[in-house]
Order: sequence, then C-alpha cells, then structure tokens
Amino acid sequence: MSKTIKIRKGLDIKLQGEADKVKTSVDFAGEYALKPSDFHGLTAKLHVKEGDKVKAGSVLFHDKYNEEIFYLSPVAGEVTEIVRGAKRRLLEIRIKSDAENSYEGVTAYDTNSDAEATKQYLLKNGLWPFIKMRPIDVVAKPSDTPKAIFISGFDSKPLAPDYDFILHGDDAHFQAGLDIIAKLTNGKVHLTLNGKTNADAALTGAKGVTINKIYGKHPAGNVGTQIHKIEPINKGEIVWTLNPQDVAIIGRVATTGQYDLSKVVAITGSEVKSPKYLKTIVGAKLTALLNGNVEEGNNRFISGNVLTGENVGADGYLGFYESQVTVIPEGDEPRFVATQGWFGPGLNKMSASKAYPSWLMPNKKYRLDTNTNGEERAFVVTGEMEKVFPFDIYPMQLVKSVMYNDIDLMEKLGIYEVAPEDFALCEFVCTSKVNIQDVVRGGLDVIQEECM
Repeated sequence: MSKTIKIRKGLDIKLQGEADKVKTSVDFAGEYALKPSDFHGLTAKLHVKEGDKVKAGSVLFHDKYNEEIFYLSPVAGEVTEIVRGAKRRLLEIRIKSDAENSYEGVTAYDTNSDAEATKQYLLKNGLWPFIKMRPIDVVAKPSDTPKAIFISGFDSKPLAPDYDFILHGDDAHFQAGLDIIAKLTNGKVHLTLNGKTNADAALTGAKGVTINKIYGKHPAGNVGTQIHKIEPINKGEIVWTLNPQDVAIIGRVATTGQYDLSKVVAITGSEVKSPKYLKTIVGAKLTALLNGNVEEGNNRFISGNVLTGENVGADGYLGFYESQVTVIPEGDEPRFVATQGWFGPGLNKMSASKAYPSWLMPNKKYRLDTNTNGEERAFVVTGEMEKVFPFDIYPMQLVKSVMYNDIDLMEKLGIYEVAPEDFALCEFVCTSKVNIQDVVRGGLDVIQEECM
C-alpha cells in the first residue's frame, strides 16, 4: 500500500544557477575516467594497462573481495593513464575515446529470468555497481536478499537535476529497468515522488512498484529519509537503493544489447554562464562539459551538488553516480570585517539560524561560496541539527557516539539507518564546523568491519 508522508524538519538552500530546461549534447570524442574512489570500500584489481585498447563494456577492474563484481569501460578508446595515489592506491583509469563508440557484446536479458539469473546478468554485464545497499551505503553484496528496494524519483538537494525532465520520453527504458530490479527482492520496490509537483508520466505510470509521495523540504528527496519513514532498517536487515536515471540505464542496456552509459547531467551553479542540461557519458571530463561556459575567477568545480559532491577541480571527471556538476566561487579571498565580516549587514548571506536579516526574504537565491566562516571548534549542543534532521534519531548524540567509537551506543542510536548524505544539512548548520559526513562515514566503516 502506498504512503503519503509529510516531513516538517529540513532546509531548502536556494542558490543561483539552476539549470534551464534546455537539453543539448557534447562531442563524444574526449577524455573519460572511471574512478574506484566512487565506490567506497572498493579494493580494485586491474584488468588493463596503459596503451590497451578497450571497447565500451570492456572490463577495467574488479572488486578484490567480491570478484564477481566487474567495473567496465564507459567508452571505446585507449587507456592513456592509470593514476595511483599513496601506497599505490588506484585512483583513476583514464581513457582517450575513439571518434565513434564501439561496444562489447552484451548478453540478451531473458524476461523469464528468476532472481539468481537476474543477478548474474547484472554482474556479468557490469550493471551491478548501480545498486547500493543500506546500511553502510556501499555497492550491494550479490549474496544478500533485500527486504525492499527504494528509488527516489526526485532530488531535493541544492540546484538538483529534475528527473521529470531527464526521464521525459524514456518511459520504456525506465520501465524495463524496474522490471529487472523487481526480480531481486521478495518485498516491495518503492518509488517515491515529490508530493509538491506533478511528476512525469515515466514515473507516475511506472508498473510493478509501490508509488509513495513525500512532502517537505530537503532532505525529503534523500532515499534515506524515505526508507526511514516507509520501511525503517533494523539490525540484520538489508535495503537496496538506486538512482532513477541509473534504472533507465539498466533498462536501456538490457533492451538495446549495448553497454551505453549515456546520461543527462545538469550543469549548475552561480559561476556557470548558461546553466543547462547536457547529454554525455559517465566519467566525462568536466572541461568538455563546461567548455567556455564558466565565469572567470577562482572557482570550485564539484562533481555533484554543493552538500555531498566531490571537489574534482577544473580538469576533473564526472562521478559514476552523479547527474550534476556545480561551479561556485572558492571563497578564499579576504573580507573586510565592516562590510562582509562580522559587522556587515549580511543581506547576501544565508543563515539557517536567522542570524542575518536575509531570513526575511525566503525566496531569495544566493551566490554562496565555500568559506565556512570559521574553523573547527568545540562540539557544543546548539539544537540546530535537530531542526533540519527529520529522522526519529538524535543526530548530535549519534555523531558523538561515533567520535568515541562506542559501537553499542551507535547501534542503539540508529547507525544502521543513516548514510553520510543524511547528515549533509547537519554539517551545513553545525556551529562547531565539524565535518560530520566524514565522521558518519568512519562510523559506518567500523560497523561494517565489526558487525556485518
């Protein structure tokens, strides 16, 4: 049975630079990269070396500890560089694409497949990494059977891509993906839509799923919020999650027989001259996506959104799970205290705690930078986190239990229900300037090692 949920806690961060509903494409030729760091906890074992020729769908590496999970090349071309970091950790496999894409053969999907055959199909054809698991928020384990699968049909993060616009006209591939995903669980497949807007027919017409609606501010679009309100996770239970555009990719590959990782990406941010949507391929280089479309200045280039995205630099690459690129000012310039500092009026500063008069203009959009306006300090109780955290969990207490590594207390306070992105707003409003998402990720790593 579907549910209608209303959340009262949260915060919408309104920024300049929302993408116009204009969809174009970029030249295929260029540089691409697949980054093992996009898959948290992965220890990659390479299948290629520099100079090798690959096709879209050729195996680049696999998971050392889950050898049946393969990670495939998004494009055809030549492996130009294998980038390693400290202790020879594998960071990137860079590929110079050919003029035209060519594909490795993809096994045809049998619509009569059972759950095990469907798992093997997704694993063999490099589609498994699109499925993530809760708790821990990592690539799902094929040996697990989830009690439910969740797909959030919208994104409520700042300047987030509009999946209604992205999926418009792609009904067939999205439905094909849903049909495949539904084979993986004996429970429900939950598709949650934004109750404040009218969703596209690709979402509202989806079959074989339970369609829920949720009302409220961000993080209403976070799949973690939806899981917590619809089917909360207890210790020992597993839930799988997917992005709606990734569901459509799975359906497209199964339908066309080609490992086609094309996706539509929102180019956003106050420093983008013409924010819009671009059709590209997973792992594209940002210089190709932003060519001539960024204001001069010292900018931060983010693969993803401003709350949870990764700072990849102007020469970085689009992350595997991302459908958004954001460019904002870096915020490392000195500020005159009487105008832009503590004594300034703060009309251009957003404040969740109403410290500035800008809260009287609720529809104002801001050109914010990355300056945190202070360094990390004592972690004090302010009550600000509870205002933006819609879970029935004490966020401050949970974060502190992670900091002093009390596993029993972590479990009692709800560590199994959360992921780092669920604490992004807590980090944004934190008076103590603590990197809360990193703390939560560390706690989840401890739980995975000690309790799972």
